[in-house]
Amino acid sequence: MEVDILIKNASQLATCAGSERPRRGKEMSYDILIEDGWVAIKGDRIVGIGKESIPGEIETGPDTLIIDATGKTVVPGFVDSHTHLVHGGSRERELAMKLEGVSYLEILNRGGGILSTVRDTRAASEEQLLEKARKSLDIMLLHGTTTVEAKSGYGLNLDDEIKCLRVAKELNDTHPVDIVSTFMGAHAIPEEYRDDRGGYIDYLIEEVMPRVIRLKLAEFCDVFCEKGVFSVEESRKILARAREMGYGLKVHADEIEPVGGAELAGEVGAVSAEHLLAASDRGLEMMKANRVIAVLLPGTSFNLYTGKYARARDMINMGLPLAVATDYNPGSCPTENIQLIMSLACLKMKMTPEEVITAATINGAHAVGRAKETGSIEVGKKADVVVLDVPNIQYMPYHFGINHVDKVIKKGKLVVDNQKLLKFN
Repeated sequence: MEVDILIKNASQLATCAGSERPRRGKEMSYDILIEDGWVAIKGDRIVGIGKESIPGEIETGPDTLIIDATGKTVVPGFVDSHTHLVHGGSRERELAMKLEGVSYLEILNRGGGILSTVRDTRAASEEQLLEKARKSLDIMLLHGTTTVEAKSGYGLNLDDEIKCLRVAKELNDTHPVDIVSTFMGAHAIPEEYRDDRGGYIDYLIEEVMPRVIRLKLAEFCDVFCEKGVFSVEESRKILARAREMGYGLKVHADEIEPVGGAELAGEVGAVSAEHLLAASDRGLEMMKANRVIAVLLPGTSFNLYTGKYARARDMINMGLPLAVATDYNPGSCPTENIQLIMSLACLKMKMTPEEVITAATINGAHAVGRAKETGSIEVGKKADVVVLDVPNIQYMPYHFGINHVDKVIKKGKLVVDNQKLLKFN
């Protein structure tokens, strides 16, 4: 079989195999690495992987792209399983407030935070949102991210939520990065409903959510279950109706206060619960019992200046599957660089490099329902592969704050070479 791309002589090849279920506990570290590895690609699929000698049935021809990865590390394309990709404006003016000790929820109560971005997003045209989000996707791709979850939640009304979700759909159709869309109208109570919380929840359930699912603009529904945002009871009501409509379920759970979001995620059998800084032991046990993936976001902890991080080591030791993601958004974590997040996961949450690679690839793919197609280097899967200019996977989080990507292959096409985007439109 003549292949289209052959990557050979990789110092390390991280397969991160595991399509049937996410890796957990010791599985997050074991049996993911091949020394002196190779990968063969034909069309948009991986057709062979191995160690050292390449078998005779893997043939190269005059049109085969041969990538010599000597001294480099090959990993699956990163899966950023929690972002707020589409939004208007930015919130750099809040930095001074944070430095003065103003809390995240207090900024929100003053009309800033999410509500500030809602005003900017509503004011932006669809074209402006498209161009802004496209630039962010380009940056993500340059840093090795090949699949992204994109939450709505900065429109908070029918027209603007749909506007943002249409942008995500357009980018999924035209940009190399795959986008998985999540509806998050329950991100905050908009200003026009400040005195009618129940009215807003009914509006979401009766008007917005049915329209979004009918237009096939989102696969998942997420709720910000937090003190001062949506209570457990309110979140349960929204998620119950979302399940009836056919959404997969996600929960922004216990980011700031231990309100019972992790318990709720376990109770409703959510695909994932995200943040979890204040999650209780009981909540984590309920998540484990119901196979809920914990999506951890150390960049948000870092940027919010709280000094508090999710208990990753406890979660791993108890057998809870973990993913890590950027939480890219204009307020609490304005970075598209998942490599930086992986370094923070090591330095601040004491995850090992092997665990972090697993969390940012195959477990992230499970968290967005894409593990049968991407997230690992396995025969038959999409050829989403990254060549890192590092000698081993330990080096990437160790040498933090820079981009280690040399090449990115997305669906069998070279889209980044020598840290430069190639023409793909």
